[in-house]
Amino acid sequence: MTNQEKIKVLVVDDSMIFREVIARGLSSDPAIKIVGKAHDALDAIDLILKYSPDVMLCDIEMPKVNGIDFIRNLLPKYSLPVIVVSSISEAVFEAMKAGAVDFVVKPNLESVGTVEDFLYDLIAEVKIAAVSNVSMKRHKFFSPKTVEKVKVSHDQIIAIGSSTGGTEAVYHILKNLPNSCPGIVIVQHIPPIFSKMFAERLNEQTEFQCKEAQDGDLVDIGQVLIAPGDHHMRIVKVRDRYKVQIFKGDKVNGHCPSVDVLFESVANEAGNKAVGVILTGMGYDGAKGLLSMRRKGAHTIGQDENSSIVYGMPKVSFNIGAVEKQASLENISQLIYSML
Repeated sequence: MTNQEKIKVLVVDDSMIFREVIARGLSSDPAIKIVGKAHDALDAIDLILKYSPDVMLCDIEMPKVNGIDFIRNLLPKYSLPVIVVSSISEAVFEAMKAGAVDFVVKPNLESVGTVEDFLYDLIAEVKIAAVSNVSMKRHKFFSPKTVEKVKVSHDQIIAIGSSTGGTEAVYHILKNLPNSCPGIVIVQHIPPIFSKMFAERLNEQTEFQCKEAQDGDLVDIGQVLIAPGDHHMRIVKVRDRYKVQIFKGDKVNGHCPSVDVLFESVANEAGNKAVGVILTGMGYDGAKGLLSMRRKGAHTIGQDENSSIVYGMPKVSFNIGAVEKQASLENISQLIYSML
């Protein structure tokens, strides 16, 4: 592979140590070339203009201009995929809202194994970001109050699966749905700790009661349960209600939690009482499970290519016939509501 074919990466971090760790680690992959290292946002702008990188890695806490403001001001001018590389903080969700593609947690530099895992994940994220769609328009909200209320029951359920770009996609969907909807169960590919933060953020910013799922939780009307970042989640039917089982297990399709694990359980336990939604993300996790749901009579929705950060999981689902209707993120909430 020539340098011209390599993914050009710009590293922006005020820590010289982290800049070097990231640069050396990513340079070990033959598909990646580090074209610049910047210590702050102002330095980064010069390097963006000089090298036209394919992907930018950016810290949040930086002098002069923080990473969130930098991303927010940068993306309208440059179609540049940004991966946030930061310490554990709710600020990463603000960065995602500002337009970042995804985030990776900074490691403890004293732990060799932790650094190796971090670099392995970061290399994978860079390759995903390089093929992502960052030119999407901001999505409009429709008002749940303007739609005619439908009668729902405890034996109905909505299941959602998402990966890269999914935190914002899930937020948009929940923000546009009334809390009179059936219970919602979600698998988002996300690191441990952040799944709890994600649930708390959704709880504060939507009309739903949102929480990180615990083993035995009932799936109630108006409630959203998010799978923990390092456990699988499935549902079981108890009389006319559903409850979740949270359990450790091997990765499925490279993921724990896995969308397929959830969707297969929804197919078996809820049948035609379910609505399944597959959102933006790399790979094929959830495709087979969504097909099982559709075969059992569930309504199924796939996010379309134009509104997906990464048109991977929805594409595979569509190609194998698992998607009943394909829609833009802007229209998915209304489509879910129409299928209840």
